[in-house]
Amino acid sequence: MALVVAGEFFHNRSALVTGGTGFIGRRLVAVLLEQGARVRVLTRASYLDQRLSWNSLNVETVGGDLTDPASLMPACAGMETVFHLAGFAHAEADGAPDFAARHWAVNAQGTFALLDAARNAGVQRFIFLSTVKAAGDPGPRCVTEDWDAPPATPYGRAKRAAEERVLAVGRVSDMHTVNLRPALVYGPEMQANLPRLIEAVRRGWLPPLPETGNRRSLVHVDDVVQALLLAAAHPVATGQTYWVTDGQPYSGRELYRLIRQALGRPMPRWAVPASVQWGAARLADGVRGLIGHRDHKARIILDKLLGWACYDSRRIVNELGYRPVWDLQRALPELVARPRKDQ
Repeated sequence: MALVVAGEFFHNRSALVTGGTGFIGRRLVAVLLEQGARVRVLTRASYLDQRLSWNSLNVETVGGDLTDPASLMPACAGMETVFHLAGFAHAEADGAPDFAARHWAVNAQGTFALLDAARNAGVQRFIFLSTVKAAGDPGPRCVTEDWDAPPATPYGRAKRAAEERVLAVGRVSDMHTVNLRPALVYGPEMQANLPRLIEAVRRGWLPPLPETGNRRSLVHVDDVVQALLLAAAHPVATGQTYWVTDGQPYSGRELYRLIRQALGRPMPRWAVPASVQWGAARLADGVRGLIGHRDHKARIILDKLLGWACYDSRRIVNELGYRPVWDLQRALPELVARPRKDQ
C-alpha cells in the first residue's frame, strides 16, 4: 500500500504505535515504514509473537499494557511521536456489569497513564484515535465538530474523558496533541458489522431496504491512516478534534445497493417497509430474550442500517488538506471478494 502524506516528515523519525497489531494499527505501521520512520509497537505480552508480519529491523516490539503504567515509560522512551490507537472497543456490550469499569480502566485511565509517560519521556506529538461515540447521538442531521452533546454510553464517556485529558496536556505543555474521531471504518481484513452485512446480502438473508432518507458516515482504513499522519505533521492541528469520514454519507438503501452491485446482482425494485422490518426486529429480540439473550441485537443491527450517524468532516479537509482516497463504491469489489476472517 503506497500512501504518501506529509512528504518527508516521518523519514528517520521515531514513532510509538499502540494498537499496532490491530486493523488500523497494522496499516499505520506499514505506511510509517514506507516513509522511513523508526517504528516501535506497544503490544500486550501475549501478542508479542503473534500477528506481526513486518519482518523489518525498523519495527521494535515492546510488551506493555495500558492498565500497567510502569510498562508505558519504557515504551515511550526515545519516541518523538505517539499514535495511540489501542483501546477496549466493545461498545455494544456496554450494558454488561463489568464493561463500564473496563472501558474506564482501559480507554480513560490507560490513556491518562500513557499521556503521563509520554510527557515524562519528552514525546513531542501525541495523536489519539478516539471515536464518534465520544459525542452524543446527533439524531437526524449531519453535524460538525461543534456538536458537543455528552456521550450516552460507558464507552463514549471513557473516550470523551481521554480526549479532554489529551487536549489539557497539550495546553499546559509543549506537546502537540490531536484527537481524531473516525466514523465506522471499513477496508481489507475488517471484521464486525460491515462484513456481516455483506454476508447477509450474499446469502439472501436481508430483504431489500427502503429509502428512509437516513445518512451514515463511514471511512476507509487507508484514509484513517492519512488523517493520523496529517494530524501529526501539521502544526495547525494542535489542540484540535476532528471527525474523519470518506465524505460520502450513505443511506441504508444505498449501502444495500452498493453491496449488491459489488456482488454482481441487480437491485430489486421493491423494498420491505421500515415499519415491517422494525416489527420483525422486535419480534426477533423477543424470541432471543426468551432464551436468555437480552441484548436487543436485531434492533441494534437494523438501527445501523436505517438510523442516522452523519458527521461533517470538512474541517480536517480545510485545515489539514485531508483528501479521502476511497469510498464504498470503489472499495466494495475487493471487500466482497475476501472471505470473512471468522469463517
